[in-house]
Amino acid sequence: MKAATTGTIHFTPWHLRERTRGLRRELAKTIQSNFFYSFLFLPKQKREAIIDVYGFCRAIDDIVDEIAGNSPNRHAHWNAQVELMNWRSELDNLYAGNPTIPISRKLQRVLERFPMPKEYFSEMINGCEMDLYRNRYETFDDLFQYCYRVASITGLMCIEIFTYRSPQTREYAINLGIALQLTNILRDLKEYVGRGRVYLPQEDLRRYSYHEDDLRNQVVNENFIELMKFECSRARDFYNRAAEILPEEDRSTLTAAVTMGKIYYRLLEQIEQVNFDVFNHRIRLHRPERFMIALSEWAKAGMGSGKDGGTERRREGERER
Repeated sequence: MKAATTGTIHFTPWHLRERTRGLRRELAKTIQSNFFYSFLFLPKQKREAIIDVYGFCRAIDDIVDEIAGNSPNRHAHWNAQVELMNWRSELDNLYAGNPTIPISRKLQRVLERFPMPKEYFSEMINGCEMDLYRNRYETFDDLFQYCYRVASITGLMCIEIFTYRSPQTREYAINLGIALQLTNILRDLKEYVGRGRVYLPQEDLRRYSYHEDDLRNQVVNENFIELMKFECSRARDFYNRAAEILPEEDRSTLTAAVTMGKIYYRLLEQIEQVNFDVFNHRIRLHRPERFMIALSEWAKAGMGSGKDGGTERRREGERER
């Protein structure tokens, strides 16, 4: 499949202001701000496809966070389980060519142009569902499965829209997804603990003699700092793995993913710069910095040339749909 051709993207202040205003309205309710800057310069057709895929991901996430939330109420959890079961049925409808609700009708149009396996959507549901029955992870291997389902799967969906040639790009998406989710976990440690969720592996807490009571009480001591150094190092390893295996032939069409990696890597650096005290410091990038990262990456990719990267999607050894 050839990538879609798009008109020239201008980098003058006037054009950038108008483009930013328009895209912010499109993405505001669907994609978080960091994602907004990554997708800012995507061609219209790919941007709309990303929005529709993220609409699905957000709908599934909201079922868990808004219906069940922190509530220990079994009825709330049952309602969430029922909603997820309904979504699994709707996926069956979608892949049978008979979507019944607006979100899946939009996905049908996405899949017509950017086919992707049903497994991706099912695994996203499985990942969000884990938050209904699991709020602790004994080992990193356990946590890896969660991160893969809620983050790497999103990356695998996205690269089908970005288009790529090399099968190795799928490994890139998996590793980058793990890196992003680990960064989220460390950045939002305080928020997650407030919801009763401890994503830091229990084996790591024991290794550094840092207890859950310390976590709830937001204790910042040497044990906590050593624990966070270890967790940040693990996240950095996944960023490095992703960067090392990104095929050069696909780099131009994966600029949005590269941009996302750069933005989140900066968040990881911020955590280190505040000596890992995520309890008392807000970890975030200001809009100008996020914008400049995005602008720099897209400019390097030559998106003002009038072509959408000029890359064809690989067909060799393509999976069964």
